Amino acid sequence: MAEADGKSPMLNGGSDENQSAEDQLKEEDASGSKDGQSQSSPEDAPKEIAEVSGDKAMPEAEGETGGNKEGEEEEDTDSMDGSGLFSLTEDGERESEGGRRERAKDKDRVKRAARKRIRPGGGTNHSSSSDDDDDDDEQKEEEEDDDDDEEEDDEAMESWLGAELHDLRGPIWQAVPSLRSREIGKNSHQFVRRVCGARGLVQRLELQGRLERHTGCVNTLHFNPSGTRLASGSDDLRVVIWDWAVRRAELEFDSGHKSNVFQAKFLPHSGDSTLAMCARDGQIRVAELSATQRCKNTKRVAQHKGAAHKLALEPDSPCSFLSAGEDAVVYGIDLRLDRPANKLVVVKEGDKKVGLYTIFVNPAKTQQFAVGGRDQYVRIYDQRKINENENNGVLKKFCPSHLVSSESKTNITCLVYSHDGTELLASYNDEDIYLFDSNHSDGADYRRRYKGHRNNATVKGVNFYGPCSEFVVSGSDCGHIYLWDKHSARIVQFMEGDRGGVVNCLEPHPHLPGMATSGLDHDIKLWAPTAENPTALKGLKEVMKKNKRERDEDSVRHGDQYDTQLLWFLMRHMRNRRPARARREGADADTDESWSSPDSSEEEDGGPDHVQCMSS
Repeated sequence: MAEADGKSPMLNGGSDENQSAEDQLKEEDASGSKDGQSQSSPEDAPKEIAEVSGDKAMPEAEGETGGNKEGEEEEDTDSMDGSGLFSLTEDGERESEGGRRERAKDKDRVKRAARKRIRPGGGTNHSSSSDDDDDDDEQKEEEEDDDDDEEEDDEAMESWLGAELHDLRGPIWQAVPSLRSREIGKNSHQFVRRVCGARGLVQRLELQGRLERHTGCVNTLHFNPSGTRLASGSDDLRVVIWDWAVRRAELEFDSGHKSNVFQAKFLPHSGDSTLAMCARDGQIRVAELSATQRCKNTKRVAQHKGAAHKLALEPDSPCSFLSAGEDAVVYGIDLRLDRPANKLVVVKEGDKKVGLYTIFVNPAKTQQFAVGGRDQYVRIYDQRKINENENNGVLKKFCPSHLVSSESKTNITCLVYSHDGTELLASYNDEDIYLFDSNHSDGADYRRRYKGHRNNATVKGVNFYGPCSEFVVSGSDCGHIYLWDKHSARIVQFMEGDRGGVVNCLEPHPHLPGMATSGLDHDIKLWAPTAENPTALKGLKEVMKKNKRERDEDSVRHGDQYDTQLLWFLMRHMRNRRPARARREGADADTDESWSSPDSSEEEDGGPDHVQCMSS
């Protein structure tokens, strides 16, 4: 070509005004821009559409392409319709459509750049300023596209957050009239109950103090029936009895467990002298406490073949309770018997055992209990009618309708009955919290759905708050505590609860407006309604959106949980392969008296397991 020396007519002081537009474009493409970037000819443009030749905006164009794709994926992920989100066919179609759109945009840019280069008159003498204008225009277009994507994502998120909410009822308790009535002795016996269930006080909850004694994660909290003492258990294998009002530890003792203590509860009507405990080692132990603030001894009363996460107390019984383990077994334990443990049921779905994480006794119908674990079903049993040959002994099952046939591996990490046994609350792993009517027939759908938190990193608890179960309270992986109004499913309180990032355990006081919480931090936090003003829920929406996006992203990688379970299995297997001599030495060191059931397993007696806070 004429410009073989690398100098274009433009750089040599101008161009021929009679030169055709096509020749001018060829000359500019051959010569290159002032920045030294090479340009392709118009004939090669179709082959290099993805590279806007010689255009400074090329990096932004690539960034826009990536940004649009990311925005589209977020929009699909956050939409209400979750069907086919991860279908390979649909992903391929979506990607091909996106590619066609990007190629069309690139073609438009090439044409627009060509039109500006061949503009008649002295336009070519100001190519540098024209390129800058092109860059500004394209950058503006990219910013507008990004803004549109963000708006669409926000709309989808707002739609999800606002779905299934109901109107918030007016306040049922008014301070001034209630105080005046109390002064004259009118309804004074109802004063405390109404105060504890008042939304205005829930919205004024704030941190009062911390109880510090444990050296590991605090996994369990339980007030005695009178509310004067608080029991806590930890990964440090110790149990502490607190006089929480003065923030002093009254008693601390070794639980006798060989792995993380998951629960410690005062038995009702026992004079706070009997404490039931369970742990990762599968043992169910009972501690006998003296009036002189010491622990007499601890005894093993049952042994699961897997971790035992929860105990269920019978409201009026000082000597009987239930336990559930990952071996799918539910034991009924009666301390009056020579062999306290009695296997009530092995929980199954078809022929497959279902490991259990949680169990709770109906406070109004104490013969009934509910369990939840490694599948999506809440199962209710009646101890008087368990026949494993008929429906595996199940009285009724509940499950959210959209999870019945879901391919996602949802687990129930915790469930609780309401104060009168008419409602059942279940928290699902990396899903939401659902409220069921326990009197409904088998297979009934949920009544309320509570969302915004994140339940993934640990086996997380959930609870009712208020004397008449007016609120729902849960921790979260984001380190916050959420309180929802039970009727409207709207969040009424939002507090930062744990520096370690996860709040697991929430224990409302049985008679006063307040509660205790714990998580990955080694302390216990006490909360009371002493704030001057109600909460403004500052930062709530951003945290809820972040939790939802992380949950959707993790659902794509849901297969990773099997790798985690495999790792736990291998660690346990390696521990159990230690020489029998070491096991015998460990057994000799445990001198506590032990009651064992015929179905007990010594497989977990291999020594301490120092792994803490297993993922759910």
